[in-house]
Amino acid sequence: MTGFQAIVSTTLKKPVFATVLACVALAASAVASAEAPPSQSLIFEGPGGRIPLTEWVLKRDAANRGTSLGWQKGAFSGATVRVPNVVNATVYSGKAGGRNYQGSVAWYRTTFKAAAAGRYAISFQSANYRAEVFLDGRKLGSHRGSYLPFSFQPNVSAGSHTIVVRVDWRFPGKQAEEGFHRTWFNWGGLDGEVDVRQIGASDLSQPTIATTLAAAGQATVTVGVVVHNYGPGRTVIPEGSLVRGAQRIPLSFGAMPMAAGATAHATTTATVPGAALWSPAVPSLYQLELAVPGESSYSARVGLRQVTWHGHQLFLNGTRLQLHGATIQEDVPGHGDALTPADQDSIVADLKAIGANAVRAQHPLDPAMLERLDAAGLLVWQGVGPVEGAGMWYSTTARLTAEAEQQVRTAATAAALHPSIFAWNLVDEIAGNGRNQAEVRYVRDSTRWLHANDPGRLVAVDIWGRDPPSTAGALYSEVDAVAETDYTGWYEVPHETPAQLATRMRKRLAAMERTFPQKVLVISEFGAESNTLNKPGAPGSYAFQAQLLRNHIQVYAATPNLTAMFVWVLRDYPLTPTFSGGSIHRVIKHLRLIEGLNQKGLFTYGGAAKPAAGAVASLFKALPPG
Repeated sequence: MTGFQAIVSTTLKKPVFATVLACVALAASAVASAEAPPSQSLIFEGPGGRIPLTEWVLKRDAANRGTSLGWQKGAFSGATVRVPNVVNATVYSGKAGGRNYQGSVAWYRTTFKAAAAGRYAISFQSANYRAEVFLDGRKLGSHRGSYLPFSFQPNVSAGSHTIVVRVDWRFPGKQAEEGFHRTWFNWGGLDGEVDVRQIGASDLSQPTIATTLAAAGQATVTVGVVVHNYGPGRTVIPEGSLVRGAQRIPLSFGAMPMAAGATAHATTTATVPGAALWSPAVPSLYQLELAVPGESSYSARVGLRQVTWHGHQLFLNGTRLQLHGATIQEDVPGHGDALTPADQDSIVADLKAIGANAVRAQHPLDPAMLERLDAAGLLVWQGVGPVEGAGMWYSTTARLTAEAEQQVRTAATAAALHPSIFAWNLVDEIAGNGRNQAEVRYVRDSTRWLHANDPGRLVAVDIWGRDPPSTAGALYSEVDAVAETDYTGWYEVPHETPAQLATRMRKRLAAMERTFPQKVLVISEFGAESNTLNKPGAPGSYAFQAQLLRNHIQVYAATPNLTAMFVWVLRDYPLTPTFSGGSIHRVIKHLRLIEGLNQKGLFTYGGAAKPAAGAVASLFKALPPG
């Protein structure tokens, strides 16, 4: 078993400090690693002994002079902020919003106290866009790309140490050329959690759990974990358990002879009688605990569930799935994409309010957000590859293609424990059979890697609905699922009657079935802009949006071979400040929109429900729950 083979498990956000203490207790005897102001990790899953670094000094550097002034050594003053943090999360419109979108440079500084000398891990969940990390003035390394975790493992002495991070999020056009196209606002900063921990004589990473269902409610689970030996050559004996209530399933990996500095993959299989399975209706979770006693530990909340598919149909625990929900953007007023726990809770509450049982994301979601979706029983169509403009593909060189594939591997590995994720989506809005051969190679190579390392999930691509292929080319030969955007009634023929629109949508769906006869089929986007600036009932009004969404949902719900539909989008959100609705003005001449804001949300950017939210809820809640 390699990578994160057949993973069907995940973590659950635990909202109280006592649960975080439980997470790290297993490692307490091994490492009293770092001291920091008392704070709570936003993420439950992870190695024992993590200390979140939440208090930082922030110094803006619009002139980009910090390096020449020696700020990498930490000799700068600034404002005290809490991380996750966006440098300027309030200005997104007008000329000031345009300048903010173009990005800037900023420096962050914090300290931690190492109780003992040794190897330490300094881990980041995300930084937008380029991050250079310094420890006591010495550069540890750099990272490029948002929503991707990265870490460094320096050896440090006992005592106080200073971490400095230079973040550069300028030139969003250049970001797009490097595979990070901004279909949302270019927020800059340390927009994910940062933590530090001491690493003991061993370390555990990348745990996996694969579930196979048997008769009479019995489940067979295969648990894997990567073991690193930082001690001398010796025998290492990992152990663990799966716990739910009074049920405790021991996990025995056996003795592992390991050379000094070696890394090995340990696996074991156990039977779980009367397994409490994870599903949207009952999102049951177990606690997975792994340890090398006295040295290292790893804790997570995991779900036991099995995803299978055949032809157009998708099954969870043997029951066919029929999914409905919305796409989400991790963006709230005043915080940008550095969400607080309350922000994440509100997004889940909105999804529940519309009767969703699934959610779509274009980019990798924050692990704390995924933990909430796991606990809520919301299945996730998770984007893990480059996000390009519609029909575009910039990763054409060998280097960029390799980096695109590495994005997939990094994102999928990091989120591998989440039972809510049922599909890895590789590309957003492919045109036809692919922009070029580089895109085809990327999809096929990434699909093969995911199939080899995680055969328990779909591998998928999204098609730009304006340019779908009539015959499936090589790009689609190995993927399991295909999604299309469908803006019938908005970008296309907005003035037709509901009956005419329904006829067009049915023809489109029939064409999808002919082109992709053995794929799971999904509608990834449908919707319309709406606000109070347009005449009631006219395109761009709340009433028009609500009625168009009703038309789409009614057609999709009556299509037997369609597995999922996702409204675009859950909430309005800011993006390129010059955005004024795209090509819609070619077909609706007098439409009034707010520049710089995507207004296709069921809720406003501030979180107020539009009439469309109620319209969607009434239809979604009448559909099968899973």
